[in-house]
This record gives sequence, C-alpha cells and structure tokens, in this order.
Amino acid sequence: MKLKLRIWRQSGAEAKGRMVEYIVDGISEDASFLEMLDVLNEQLIAEGADPVAFDHDCREGICGACSLVIDGQAHGPQAATTTCQLHMRKYRDGDVIDVEPWRAGAFPVIKDLVVDRTAFDRIIAAGGYISAPTGTAPDAHATPVAKQDADAAFAAAACIGCGACVAACPNGSGMLFMAAKVAHLARMPQGQPERHTRVLGMVAEHDASGFGGCTNTGECSAACPKEIGLDVIGQLNRDFRKAAAKAA
Repeated sequence: MKLKLRIWRQSGAEAKGRMVEYIVDGISEDASFLEMLDVLNEQLIAEGADPVAFDHDCREGICGACSLVIDGQAHGPQAATTTCQLHMRKYRDGDVIDVEPWRAGAFPVIKDLVVDRTAFDRIIAAGGYISAPTGTAPDAHATPVAKQDADAAFAAAACIGCGACVAACPNGSGMLFMAAKVAHLARMPQGQPERHTRVLGMVAEHDASGFGGCTNTGECSAACPKEIGLDVIGQLNRDFRKAAAKAA
C-alpha cells in the first residue's frame, strides 16, 4: 500500500508549524496506524531527517497516549477505537491522509504531534483524595453497592484520559473527561465524603486551565474511544449545583 501523508510539523512550542507531505510505500493493511508512522520515521532517520514526534505507550488502547487527529477526526475514522488500534485496512492504496495534533488552547503543542496534556493531571489533583480508614483491607462484599450504581461507575471509569473529547469539542471543553472522573466516584460509597469539595475543585481547575465551556454539542461522546456517554455530564452538573448551594 502506498500513501501520501500530510503531517503537522512544528519544531517547538514557540515555532510556527506547517503541514509537510511524505510518501510511504509497502505498508501492510495489517499494520496499525502507529506502525505505519514507525515505518515513516525509519525512512526519515535513514535519510538523515528529523523523525515525526508523536505520543505512544501501551499500543493496546488502554493508556490514551496515542493522541492524533486523522483527517479531521480524533483517533481517526473508526468509532470506539484509539489511534493505536486503527489499522491500515481502513485505507486504500493511494489515499491521502492528514495527521495533526489535538487542537485546543489547554493542550499546547510541544513538538509535531505531541501536545502538553498536564492540564488533565491538574484537574485530577484538584479533586483531592478519597478518605479511607487505615488497617487491613476490607472484604470485597463488606460495602454493598447497587448493581445500577456499580455499572454506571464502571462505565465512567473506562475513561482513559486521552483528550479526544477536548480535540473534538468546538469549544475545546474538557467536560466529558472531568465528568467521567466525577461521576465514577459519585456512584461509589467511597467517593461520598469528599463528593462536594471534589466537584468544586475540579471545575475550578478546568476553567483555570483554559478549557472551554460545554454547550452540549455531543461531539465529545461521539469521538470518545471508550464511548463515555453524555449522562456523566448531567451527573457532574447536578453535583456541582448541590455543592455550590451548600458552599454558599
């Protein structure tokens, strides 16, 4: 398979970026998208050129590191799929593919396709801790959890923090990510003691980090590789209103 790639190249955070064209040939349809980029980088290194910088880690759809906008879509054209799980069989010989970094004010470009997503870490840190008594580990069944709550918490906890929701949102909002973290703990008994302070702290940090506001367009959920639903945003809004009223 022979492809034309148009890739965003930017040498540093303060540098001016541009799209650069590359040709890669001999790509197997069984290769993943990241493996295809590996082939390109091997080609560039052999030519004495600077390889394309991009994030990756587990390459199993778990870590969320493979943050690429492919032909205008976060993680590419296949739903419920991270970039590392996207295979070249989705493309045809001769295709032209545009590859860009996440585009959001809160995710500044570091180099090429790599962006700084530490704003997500700050949001998590702003949520604080979960208080728990010390001592031996409790039995698994010691704290009953209703199945409906357990299922909802598990669905929210599936968020891998990749940032596709931010990249897809026209406002650059991190609401789906933040709401998934809030909703996960809001459904569990262990999350109740700090429930109100958690949501207030996380929302404040979200806004301070430069993320945009949520206008319920739904692009975030559509782009999410783990299919986190918009219901978690409803949970966050309810918790925030209650917490703000209590703090007033």
